[in-house]
Amino acid sequence: MAYTVSPSPAAPVGSQYCVCKVELSICGQNLLDRDVTSKSDPFCVLFMEVNGKWVELDRTETAVNNLNPAFAKKFIIDYHFEEVQKLKFALFDQDKSSTQLYEHDFLGEFSCTLGMIVSSKKITRTLLLGNGKPAGKGMITIAAQELSDNRVITLNMAGRKLDKKDLFGKSDPFLEFYKPGDDGKWMLVHRTEVIKYTLDPVWKPFTVPLVSLCDGDMEKLIKVVCYDYDSDGGHDFIGEFQTSVARLCEAQDASPIELECINPKKQKKKKNYKNSGIIIVKSCKITRDFSFLDYILGGCQLMFTVGIDFTASNGNPQEPSSLHYINPLGTNEYLSAIWAVGQIIQDYDSDKMFPALGFGAQLPPDWKVSHEFAINFNPRNPFCSGVEGIVQAYSACLPHIRFYGPTNFSPIINHVARFAAQATQQETASQYFILLIITDGVISDMDETRHAVVQASKLPMSIIIVGVGNADFAAMEFLDGDSRVLHSHTGEEAVRDIVQFVPFRNFRNVPKETLAKAVLAELPQQVVQYFKHQNLPPINSEPA
Repeated sequence: MAYTVSPSPAAPVGSQYCVCKVELSICGQNLLDRDVTSKSDPFCVLFMEVNGKWVELDRTETAVNNLNPAFAKKFIIDYHFEEVQKLKFALFDQDKSSTQLYEHDFLGEFSCTLGMIVSSKKITRTLLLGNGKPAGKGMITIAAQELSDNRVITLNMAGRKLDKKDLFGKSDPFLEFYKPGDDGKWMLVHRTEVIKYTLDPVWKPFTVPLVSLCDGDMEKLIKVVCYDYDSDGGHDFIGEFQTSVARLCEAQDASPIELECINPKKQKKKKNYKNSGIIIVKSCKITRDFSFLDYILGGCQLMFTVGIDFTASNGNPQEPSSLHYINPLGTNEYLSAIWAVGQIIQDYDSDKMFPALGFGAQLPPDWKVSHEFAINFNPRNPFCSGVEGIVQAYSACLPHIRFYGPTNFSPIINHVARFAAQATQQETASQYFILLIITDGVISDMDETRHAVVQASKLPMSIIIVGVGNADFAAMEFLDGDSRVLHSHTGEEAVRDIVQFVPFRNFRNVPKETLAKAVLAELPQQVVQYFKHQNLPPINSEPA
């Protein structure tokens, strides 16, 4: 979505890539009627593009005599944010029992990316025939839903008058939580910390995924066992009880629940045995641990800006040795980086209008050096339409500017940060800003850039730096806080790591998709981390 300045109003670690399952529900409207005596009997086939070929993934059931089917069978797909996943939905009228698609009448098709569907949550589009013309008035509606239980349970627990197990002292109690496994045996889910020398322990609150604790079933029995810790591993059994998450949830801050800890052997032996202590559930809360896809499905837009290095060290763009030289195939490393990142991110921006900025060049007519200029030479409207628009503006501006210097990053970082700061005034998870900087070398304004990055780390913003050419990129590695926390020159720490740096030279001889994966690998995590830190749920989120 394009953004412009408006007046300010008055005063658990996941996998490396974002992978989860998405369920697609399909409906058809006004489908072509291919049957003479009755209506069409449609079914939908899902294809995915693999290595340039359409591969069938799945089919729905057949809806008999129905031109407006709502298919019960859902398509389930692994979603990868950092890949372009091209899908095709083709509808056919079932004529025979054959599985061969050419045996059935074609009713129309629609192609798009999975990113387009999840960024809209629900789309309705015209079905097209093989010749590209509309299939009558036929339409298809595709709705996406993430298939994951993102609920987590936070328990605050204590004990009272637990059995004394140590000869010369009290006990060192800890709890273990179990759920029934598929084999009928109890399976360990969580272990608390050990509280030393006490019969009245208070454990730290802890959080576990609800799926881990009870497979998401609040009524399922779980077992809690209390032990006295021994350093040799021979922990002494104090007692146990069985309960359910539904029962635990009855505990609130003002009204805890108490559960008797029972030692079955003692219970059998002693007639007057009551219990081996009480386990107190002080509070139990179930909340949602939102994922990147939750925020996207909730309507969060990714706002993409490109910053391009036009300093003299890139070389004369007319000469083949220049990093800005556009080769006979119509590309160079700058364009490759723009395409690799842009084609993924553009699916997550509803109007696909992207600001494209340059730095380090002298501009006509007065040939003053600029570190923040619109490459379409329209400062009031620096937006380009889609990635194609950025590429066109880039190619068009090259003959009209003089490459100069120095290599200053901070003006462009601060430029995007101003818009990101404005977005925070909405206090919703509606926008997240991504700045792609493509550069050939050493940063001249390192102190100012460090300061700009540290300030930007407080905002809904990430910075991707792609280094082109063969320069020394040690300074870029320094900004990418994977190995240590970035500090500004004043000593202020970055709130979170928002910079991802990759040298293009590592990706010259691999498929172009590999660059996108490396560059975008950390982005979903950064988006989630920011909104969680601000306690902002997805815009359209359901309560736990």
